[in-house]
Amino acid sequence: MGRAKSPAAVSHERLSAAAESLAAAVDAGGTELPAPQRERAGAVVEKVAARTGIVGDHTVVALAGATGSGKSSLFNALVGSDTATVGVRRPTTSTPTAAVWGEAPVGELLDWLGVGSRHHVEGEGPGGQVGGLDGLVLLDLPDVDSREVANRVEAERVLELVDLFVWVADPQKYADARLHDDHVATLSAHGAVTLAVLNQADRLTDADADRCRADLARLLERDGLEKPTVLATSARTGAGVPELRQRLANAVAGRTMARARLAADVRTVAGELSQHVSQDEAGVDDATRSELLDALARSAGVPTVVDAVARDYRMEAATYTGWPFTRWAGRLRARPLRRLRLDGKDVRVSESDVRSVLGRSSLPPPSPAARAAVTLATRRVADRASATLPVPWGEAVERAAQPPGPRLGDALDQAVVGTSLFARSPIWWRVVGGLQLGLAAAAVVGLLWLGLYALGGWLQLDAVLPAVPTLGVLPVPVVLLLGGLLAGLVLAVLAAWLARFGARRRAAVMDARLRAAIATVADTEILSPVRRVLERHGATREALRHAAGV
Repeated sequence: MGRAKSPAAVSHERLSAAAESLAAAVDAGGTELPAPQRERAGAVVEKVAARTGIVGDHTVVALAGATGSGKSSLFNALVGSDTATVGVRRPTTSTPTAAVWGEAPVGELLDWLGVGSRHHVEGEGPGGQVGGLDGLVLLDLPDVDSREVANRVEAERVLELVDLFVWVADPQKYADARLHDDHVATLSAHGAVTLAVLNQADRLTDADADRCRADLARLLERDGLEKPTVLATSARTGAGVPELRQRLANAVAGRTMARARLAADVRTVAGELSQHVSQDEAGVDDATRSELLDALARSAGVPTVVDAVARDYRMEAATYTGWPFTRWAGRLRARPLRRLRLDGKDVRVSESDVRSVLGRSSLPPPSPAARAAVTLATRRVADRASATLPVPWGEAVERAAQPPGPRLGDALDQAVVGTSLFARSPIWWRVVGGLQLGLAAAAVVGLLWLGLYALGGWLQLDAVLPAVPTLGVLPVPVVLLLGGLLAGLVLAVLAAWLARFGARRRAAVMDARLRAAIATVADTEILSPVRRVLERHGATREALRHAAGV
């Protein structure tokens, strides 16, 4: 209409899909999108549903302009009768007036537009154009710069609903800032449904009229309209009115202006909302995730638990492989895991334990340094994930990365409690334990044997006792006693040395288990909420991209 290139037709299905995408973007974006733009997007979605749901295929054209531009006179010239009130006193028009061509029912549409003053044009009016005007609804609006606030509000309300804008300007006020800045510029994305008219051209010479048209076209380009076309008209002489009527006939014949206007609304609000989303999401890299897991592990007391596992392993190994004559002393010492209430055998967990600060275990609370490390790590997660996001989305990521209250501490403690810290006893423990029992038995036999001969000597029964067998130069009972004792001690020392290696391996295994549990907590409490915010951001961006492509 108002430029050289005609807009591509937008199908009903494509427009509905774009409106659904816009609604999905608003729903996904939530409060991270500015409230005014969200409200406007919701209004556009409702307008698309309402306008496309109205029966009939009418094209609504609004004559809009500043005070004194001659809109009403031009309206009457197009209609062919004095339908709109024309006067010297301003403002003259306070409510919209509608002229309707054709016999199709238009009441529902005019009720939706809120236009009460209606005039049915018999036939085609003055005619002369190629093609009919059947289906045209022409509106004469109040002045957009009226000194009456109610008039301006009414004009702006109707402008939000019409299909085609005809900006009517006059030679004296065609450069008025309020018309351009407050209205034309804000609707610059609607160039395909915009037409500019320089009215009252009969007051100018042909050369001056051409210069005014060129200057008005320049101003419209500055407002954002692409290659605008400006018609020169005179309601008094009728000059240019047939060309304007032909443009309107072309718009009516296409039957696409309503969808083109709605598509422009969707594109405009989608473009505005797109300024509040980024082109991508940074996410959380492996190094940042690893730093978070390390901080959470320290806060949950994993190093303490792993150390307790190693010491518990060595103590349990000593009860199997230690010197049998001193094993009982080791049983008197408290087991490290039992002291932490992590042995899972003799501890009964109550509800008060669950609600306590330490959760279910008796691990010491995290130190201030550990808590600070967790705070710093979560902050780095948020900073890394929101590196490319606008501020509201970054704040949402930061909130997601910081679970409220003691929930994170409770989850970490329960993750430690819920991790099995036990493994099958090594076979070599039992082998070494069997050897220790054999050596101990040999020592006992040697001791008893020597005791028997000592008792016999004291009772002077040497004659009846058999001779003591020897092994080389040493009596067998002495070999059994000393050999059993010394070999048992050496075997115990060797077993303790081997247990240190086993303890390190057991600690590494349990550390991996605990860190896997901590990783689950990190994913559940921190990383998953962060990912959900990023997914919402990506869904918002893609929905806006689809809506803007209508």
